[in-house]
This record gives sequence, structure tokens and C-alpha cells, in this order.
Amino acid sequence: MMTILLIIHLVITVSLVGMVLLQRSEGGGLGMGGGGGFMTTRGTANAMTHTTVVLAIGFFITSISLSILAGTLRGGEGFEIGTEDPAAAVDLVPLPVDDTPAEDQLPAIPTGD
Repeated sequence: MMTILLIIHLVITVSLVGMVLLQRSEGGGLGMGGGGGFMTTRGTANAMTHTTVVLAIGFFITSISLSILAGTLRGGEGFEIGTEDPAAAVDLVPLPVDDTPAEDQLPAIPTGD
């Protein structure tokens, strides 16, 4: 099931990129206007816009479906990695113990005399 959905997702993705590249430029951020010629009628632009919207909706639906399916097949463990007991996975090294009282470890505070 996941393979079929992935193939459909890839076909939709390639089609969506193609539809976006075929559309006429309206000036954009680079200041390049759309030239005349290929596909300049209003009816073709509306059909291409509608097709792009349908492909975009299909892209989002297949993306969400793939992520839900992947989580279900994995077992729904979330983001847990490793063993149940973290101490068992890490070799803990004991820290050295210093028996000096805490007051003697602090630096001296100047009194301002």
C-alpha cells in the first residue's frame, strides 16, 4: 500500500512542478514580464490554475497519508530511541567526591576596606 501511495505522490509532485513551470509569468520578483506566445488565452490560464490547485491538494493529501501510514507501520512509538532504561545504555562514570565544606570552596568576597 505504501509503495503505491508513494508512486502516486511522486507522479503528482512531478506534474505539479510541470504545471507551475508552464504557467505564464506576471512580472514576479525579478521584473521579467511574461512574453506572448504559448498559452496566453484567459481560458487556458484558468484551466491551468484549476489543475495546479487540484494537484496541490492531491500533494498535501498524499503527504499526510504517507506520514500517517509510516507512523502506523512503525508501531506508533513516537520519537523514543534506544532502550527503556537510559542507565543501561550508557556506562556511567562516578564523579569524584570532595569532602571540603562548601564555605571553603567559594572564593573570598572583598569587603571594600
